[in-house]
Amino acid sequence: MPMANRLSLLTLMALAAAMQWGRTAYGQSDVQPTNDVPNPYRTTAPWGKLPEGMTWGALNAVAIDNDGESVWVVNRCGANPNVPPGTLPFLYDSCAGSTVAPVMKFDSSGNFIRSFGAGMFIFPHKIHVDQDGNIWVADARSANEREHKSNPDEKAKGNIVVKFNPYGKVLMTLGTAGVAGNPPDALSEPTSVVTAPNGDIFIAEGHSGQNDDAGPHSVARISRFTKDGKFIKSFGKWGAGPGEFKTPHDIAMDAQGRLLVADRGNMRIQIFDQDGTFIAEWKQFSRPSGLYIRDDMLYVSDSESNGFPGAAHPRWKRGIRIGTLKDGDVLYRIPDPLEMIGTSAAEGLAVDARGNVYGAEVGPRQLVKHIRQE
Repeated sequence: MPMANRLSLLTLMALAAAMQWGRTAYGQSDVQPTNDVPNPYRTTAPWGKLPEGMTWGALNAVAIDNDGESVWVVNRCGANPNVPPGTLPFLYDSCAGSTVAPVMKFDSSGNFIRSFGAGMFIFPHKIHVDQDGNIWVADARSANEREHKSNPDEKAKGNIVVKFNPYGKVLMTLGTAGVAGNPPDALSEPTSVVTAPNGDIFIAEGHSGQNDDAGPHSVARISRFTKDGKFIKSFGKWGAGPGEFKTPHDIAMDAQGRLLVADRGNMRIQIFDQDGTFIAEWKQFSRPSGLYIRDDMLYVSDSESNGFPGAAHPRWKRGIRIGTLKDGDVLYRIPDPLEMIGTSAAEGLAVDARGNVYGAEVGPRQLVKHIRQE
């Protein structure tokens, strides 16, 4: 399809999405947009050489291996060809009924190394590499009604967090596959996972909460487990106050052991200690979908803000904002090249030891590399 036609189609889709968003009472940021900051990066898109015959599906899960260079990615098992006309294609991507192995490793040049996890997931959402090099994947939902109808055998999948060794051996599963519920036996829409230096496991739960109609009936919390998977506690609930969430979409831990939560529906990052005590909120990073911390710098992806009225978070431009953990100053922004179109772009992000930023893009269905210019 010619680029001009493609952009026109995307624009129509964006307007349709914006109308839907307009029916939802999104919270609005009360701080001045941090749009006009420098961009010292050069972008390569797409990045990563897939095995022959394979295509990317929607992806928002990317992490850097402990070698500081290799890249781990999880995508939703390839683009779904059976998308009804007039709908946003990436909304139909999932691993239901697929035999594709969605967890993939690439070297620093983008060469494919290995993959695993075939037949295990429905909606892989975020990935984490722990201090021992193990790989954690959060599967954010079970099969929906449409997927059940097409793939009846997929009922017992989803709503879990899985720990793998680097070669795909399952070491631990938290939650009960196919069941949404409360710890210790189940999880509800686990969006992200991070581990502490002592091995404790923190899981963000609740993907549906940013919709103010459905949100009050949804889960919105952080659940903590020991390194052996024993449940300790949960904290948080749906809402807009301190310690409340409207879709805790990602979670990260800094060198001080503080938890940073991407509270996407509330257009903010919340900061807590490991017991769940509220420390601060930051709104200057816009509408956060993904978080990554390296060398006391905070990298935040905003995949949903738009520059036109009626859409989520007006006046704020999408992209990846980069700032200091010490005081939260936003220093840089890598613009989303389609930021005025409306497709959901980089949700997941990771940063290698050289300072290069990788964006896992949902709508464009691609992995991109932003190379830091000296």
